[in-house]
Amino acid sequence: MLFCVTAALTLIGLAQAAVITKRQGITTLSSSQIEAFKPFSLYAAAAYCNPSATLSWSCGDFCEGNPSFQPFASGGDGSATQFWFVGWDASLNSVIVAHQGTNPTQFLADLTDVDFFLANLDSTLFPGLSSSIQVHNGFAAEQAKTATTILSAVETLLSQHGSTSVTVTGHSLGAALALLDAVYLPLHLPQGTSVKMIGYGLPRVGNPAFAAYVDATAHVTHINNEEDPVPIVPGRFLGFAHPAGEVHIQDSRKWVSCPGEDNTSTSCTVGDVPNVIESDLVDHLGPYDDNIFMGLC
Repeated sequence: MLFCVTAALTLIGLAQAAVITKRQGITTLSSSQIEAFKPFSLYAAAAYCNPSATLSWSCGDFCEGNPSFQPFASGGDGSATQFWFVGWDASLNSVIVAHQGTNPTQFLADLTDVDFFLANLDSTLFPGLSSSIQVHNGFAAEQAKTATTILSAVETLLSQHGSTSVTVTGHSLGAALALLDAVYLPLHLPQGTSVKMIGYGLPRVGNPAFAAYVDATAHVTHINNEEDPVPIVPGRFLGFAHPAGEVHIQDSRKWVSCPGEDNTSTSCTVGDVPNVIESDLVDHLGPYDDNIFMGLC
């Protein structure tokens, strides 16, 4: 009996310690740190605009917010292939790649049904990756449509500007495509090229092996807004996992950095939004920093 009580108390203590550790690792972002994300929020929002508008950089406030951007290539039809654009930001000294998201109502429905599966990545596009790494088959198929075209544009701009910096961004489905780009591009670009991903409302893209690979090789930040349901799907019970790098915008509009993969603290998305029923799909659109909403171009 004494042994059982002692064991129970030990387990409770370990659980409490785990919760405390997660809470201690959560940090609040300063106003300057939040402000640094604004250019990428605008790029993610601009990716919803027609390619003709992004190629001429005439998409209204979203384009005007990044006046130093020089567009180079754009494409997609918004249906069979999501919009995308590539260009150069002189103020950030970085090539920018942005992907369009999709209708949140339909997207959430697609992510909560069972008409998808985990699959290995194309070994031509993703050479040398372990067969244990698997991703959402639909996301992989969509990323493959534009992968080589985007790679060519990125290579040209890096050469033209003598740069080694690439930033990929997007919202919703666009964030999933950006994450796959963040894995794909370094496999084909010169060694020493820095590729970082900043995404908004990112769904889970792959399995734990994929998340671990991202953590080991990529620089990722995925920003979730309040009770957005998209970041909690597809479910972990289906074998999906988020990489580290979450920033959660709380109801108070405080931004917090959540360490680890799928942090279950109530300060972070998984703990704050335990299921789709307790979510609010409107939060998927924003607002993000400086009252930026997605999908409204």
